Amino acid sequence: MPAHKSSPTAVAVAKRPPAPTPTIENRRARFEYEWLEQFEAGIVLTGTEIKSIRTGQISIGEAYARIRDGELWLLSMYVPPYKEGSFSNVDPNRPRKLLVHKKDIDRLSGRVSEKGLTLIPVRLYFKRGIVKISIALARGKKTWDKRRDEKDRDVARELARAVRR
Repeated sequence: MPAHKSSPTAVAVAKRPPAPTPTIENRRARFEYEWLEQFEAGIVLTGTEIKSIRTGQISIGEAYARIRDGELWLLSMYVPPYKEGSFSNVDPNRPRKLLVHKKDIDRLSGRVSEKGLTLIPVRLYFKRGIVKISIALARGKKTWDKRRDEKDRDVARELARAVRR
């Protein structure tokens, strides 16, 4: 009997582990805004943008979302040009369409029209190989709100230290 015949005892071909996918957080959003509601959306991207996002060098700190003509758009998100992209690269700060259900856009448009509410990106991540962004309906915090939150964090940190001792 030939030795090269496949059998259950034959050595299996090792699979490559999946490439690490970056998760980009907007850490300032928690400090600057009070989140009222959070939802997930897809983003319309070009081929070189997705490659650039996989490197993890994008910035969502200054980005915000707006509703225009019944569609949700993400503005001011910086995606650096892909080095090997050459002529197929696009503007790094171009508006990007967000993919959200129409009923959610209608509901959000009513909420955003309230005084002081805005839509901010909180987290950009990959879900089954597709780029998703987590958007929060938020209200800007006042100075005293920020101080109170900082004080609460300090108290929680002290309690955690006391429990560990």
